[in-house]
Amino acid sequence: MNMNLTPNMEDYLECILQLKLSKKIVRVRDISKCLNVNMSSVTSALENLGKKNLVFHERYGYVDLTEQGNQYARKILQRHEVLTKFFNEILQVPLEIAENDACHIEHLISGESFSQVSKLVSYLTENKHKQKLFRIDDIASILNKNN
Repeated sequence: MNMNLTPNMEDYLECILQLKLSKKIVRVRDISKCLNVNMSSVTSALENLGKKNLVFHERYGYVDLTEQGNQYARKILQRHEVLTKFFNEILQVPLEIAENDACHIEHLISGESFSQVSKLVSYLTENKHKQKLFRIDDIASILNKNN
């Protein structure tokens, strides 16, 4: 997933995917509204993402992800969702703060760290009855289980 994209560019991909999942058709104005940026900024970002073969966009037309862009965006979205769940459901951070923190961290977290957080979230989500009984000693066995 290392294409040297800025966090801003990753946000564009994630936004396009989310809009596509909810609306099916994505326009520049939808992205502008989603990211709270002006339409010329969206157009410029789409040009850059197009050069990297991550999006399709014809002037005044719809926006779509390429197969590569779709894969990249899904990884970003997955990171966002897992981190949000970790902060909100497991650490009990209020949802708005959890979403904001996840949005920042999703761009910086290493693959190895994300994998471990993801395993922990999956385990605790699947074993909700153990969350209250959870001991710090259990972390190592949970994380090393699938290695």
